Amino acid sequence: MNKLFEMINLERHYETPAGVVKALDGINIEIHEGERVILLGPSGSGKTTLLNCLSALDSPTNGKYMFNGNEVPRNHSEKMTTFRRENIGYVFQFFNLLQDLTVMENILLIQELAGKKDPMRAEQLLSLVGLESEKNRFPGEISGGQQQRVAIARSIAKKPTLLLGDELTGNLDTETSDKVMQVLVEACSNEEITAIFVTHDESLVKYATRVIRIDSGQIISDEKVNTVL
Repeated sequence: MNKLFEMINLERHYETPAGVVKALDGINIEIHEGERVILLGPSGSGKTTLLNCLSALDSPTNGKYMFNGNEVPRNHSEKMTTFRRENIGYVFQFFNLLQDLTVMENILLIQELAGKKDPMRAEQLLSLVGLESEKNRFPGEISGGQQQRVAIARSIAKKPTLLLGDELTGNLDTETSDKVMQVLVEACSNEEITAIFVTHDESLVKYATRVIRIDSGQIISDEKVNTVL
């Protein structure tokens, strides 16, 4: 597998009245194309900060972030926005669907914003997540698990290189979480998308090809997973 990105001695520090908080304190990661990585750690461990740096929503204080051989822009909002638009898909815990648009319209809007509007592909993505029959319904008319599957279809509608998820099953029960993760794994495989998901739920490890544990802003373990999914 080809290397997709690497972070070298990455740090993200915050100045507070009580002193410097080291949210990330020397992160070294190398991720290859096609990997599905679960990022595990307790609350406050630095997981979400790392995800924000990965997506260029935030700029690291020190260190280097290389993506497809090029350094990711930092401290330049326009260039960071362009990087996200061209490379990153994001699945949120709270779905973030537009309630006054139908399921299909939510996906078409993301395609349009990315300059890749394609109704046929939108139909295919809804079929991939098992929701083609719900395309004309509004988010409030379907279940939470179905809304998260729409969010998955929407996040990959623009063909991102890297898909990120932040506690994406945090509002779902165990059975629904499993269904959503199975859909996600299949979607990433079919679309050849590399994925990194932040969670504190150990039961999701079975959906990963690799598990990275983080605590106090540092990686404490990094291991491959023999997944059958």
